[in-house]
Amino acid sequence: MNPIDLNEVLASFDAAWSPRIVTRVNDYDIRLARFDGEHVWHVHENTDEFFLVLDGEIEIGLRDPDERVVTLARGQVFVVPKGTFHKPSSKTGASVLLVEPAGTLTVGDEHDEVPDHVDVTTGHLV
Repeated sequence: MNPIDLNEVLASFDAAWSPRIVTRVNDYDIRLARFDGEHVWHVHENTDEFFLVLDGEIEIGLRDPDERVVTLARGQVFVVPKGTFHKPSSKTGASVLLVEPAGTLTVGDEHDEVPDHVDVTTGHLV
């Protein structure tokens, strides 16, 4: 029941692709993550995924049904619709706030082979 300083949370970890759960709203996790390099192509069959770039720039590859890339700069938001294969990445590193139902895996319901640098998790509590 105390305010949460997002900058302090971000300063407390430096691992990319390993989100921290800063709070919950109803049945949704509010997560912070560092993006650096490429994630993995994956899909969340039953939920949308919300991205808000706090710092840096990210790209989200989409297959909807044609393949395209959405670029987001600081302060921009994007929602990947449920059932859409996507692949987040950041060439220069970024800090991102994500909103997903609690228990949602970072690699979705179906995914390509997961590289070692991607943490397969439902998030780590702050």
